[in-house]
Amino acid sequence: MLTAGENDLLCRVEGDAPMGQMMRRYWLPACLVEELPEPDCDPVRVRLLGEDLVAFRDSDGRVGLVAEQCPHRKASLFFGRNEEGGLRCLYHGWKFDVEGKCTDMSSEPPGSTLCEKVKHKAYPVREAGGLVWTYMGPAAEMPEFQRPIFSPREETSVSIFKIFINTNWAQGLEGGIDSAHSSSLHSTDMPAARVPGSTATGTAWARPTTDKSPRLQVQETDFGFRYAAIRRPIQNSATHDYVRVTSFVAPFHIMIPPNNVYNVYQMSVPVDDTHNIIYICAWSDSGPGVDLEAWRKFTGTQIGIDLDRTYRKIDNAANNYGQDRQWMKLGNFTGIRGFPNQDIAMQESMGPIADRTGERLGASDVAIVEFRRVMIKAVRDFMAGKKPPGHGVKAEDYPSYGSWERVVPKTTDWRGFEPYPAKQAAE
Repeated sequence: MLTAGENDLLCRVEGDAPMGQMMRRYWLPACLVEELPEPDCDPVRVRLLGEDLVAFRDSDGRVGLVAEQCPHRKASLFFGRNEEGGLRCLYHGWKFDVEGKCTDMSSEPPGSTLCEKVKHKAYPVREAGGLVWTYMGPAAEMPEFQRPIFSPREETSVSIFKIFINTNWAQGLEGGIDSAHSSSLHSTDMPAARVPGSTATGTAWARPTTDKSPRLQVQETDFGFRYAAIRRPIQNSATHDYVRVTSFVAPFHIMIPPNNVYNVYQMSVPVDDTHNIIYICAWSDSGPGVDLEAWRKFTGTQIGIDLDRTYRKIDNAANNYGQDRQWMKLGNFTGIRGFPNQDIAMQESMGPIADRTGERLGASDVAIVEFRRVMIKAVRDFMAGKKPPGHGVKAEDYPSYGSWERVVPKTTDWRGFEPYPAKQAAE
C-alpha cells in the first residue's frame, strides 16, 4: 500500500504537481487524427494535465494546439471560426495561427501595432500513428519526436479507440498491467480454449489456460519494467508454462502481449487529477491487422452506439454501465459489454482517486507494486534534477519484442527468450 502523500505524488498532475511537470517532458497524445479530418474543420476541445486547450487544422492542413481562452478577454476559442489560415475568436475577431501568432485584430483601429505584440500560448504538434502528439514542457528540454512504438512505419496497420474515464491516470494504467484480473473480469471475452496461443476472433480472444492465479516475475529496464505472468497451460502442463510478457514504458505506455492477428498497446493519458483518457491500439507491422470498426465493435467502443461524439461512454455509472443481470445468469461473467467497459466499471467504482492506503495487496499485484515504485522514484528523481525514465531513448533502443506470449518449456528463462527467432533472423 501507499501513504497518502505517495498516493498524491503518483496521481496528481495539475499545475505545479511534480508528476504533471515530469510528464510535460514527454510527447503526449492530444487527440485522434480523425477528430481533425480536414482543413478548416471544427475545432476540438483538448484537456491535458489540467490545462484547457483547443486543437484545429488550418486551411493548409497544419494542426495547431492553443490555449482555449483568448488572451484578449478570455472567451473560449473553441467557439471560434476556423478559416483562412487561423482560428478567429467570435467575441472581438482576434485571430491566431497554429503557432499562436496573432494575425488579425478586427476590433483595433487602423494603424494599431498591438497585433504584432500579442503571442498566444501554442504547443508544438506532430502527427503519427493516428494521433496528434504535443510537447508541453520547456523548449530547451524537448526530446526529438519519434514515431510511436505501435506505429514504427507509416504503412503500419493501426486501429485505435479512445475513451474518457472518470478516474486519475494511474487507476487507468494499473488495469493494463494487472494480468490476474483478465482471467476473472474478462473471462467471457478471453475464454480458455485448446489453442496454441492467444487467438483472436471477431468476438473473443481465446487463451490456452484455465489458470486464474498467475505467478508474476519482474525485470527492471531503463524505460520502466517488464514482467511475466506465468500460468499453467491446458495442454502439456507438466512440462510447459504459458507465459505472457508485458512491458511498461514510462510515463503511461503499456505493450500488451499480442494475439495471432495483431499486437495491443495501451496509453492512459492524464486529463487532470481525476480524469484520464485511455487509447488502446490494435496494430500489425506484418499483416492487415484488424479493421477500425471491427476493433471498436469487439471492444464496445463504437461512436454513436457505445460512445458519444466526444468519446464519452453512453453506458456509465448512471445506468450501471449497462450491466445485464439476465445476461449474467445465461453465462456472461460480468453482464457488461466490451472489456474496456468492464475495466472502467471497476476503476471508476474505486472513486476518482482510490485510497491506496487501505489496500490489501497479494502476490498477483507484483506488477502494480512495481509500477508505483518506479513512477514514485522517477518523480522524486525528477524533483532532484534527474531526467525522467526513457527520456531521449531512441526507438531502436527499446526491445524488439517488448511483449509476447507463448507456451514454452518450464526451463525457459523468459527474460532472454526470443519469441520470434525466424522473423528476427529475416530482419
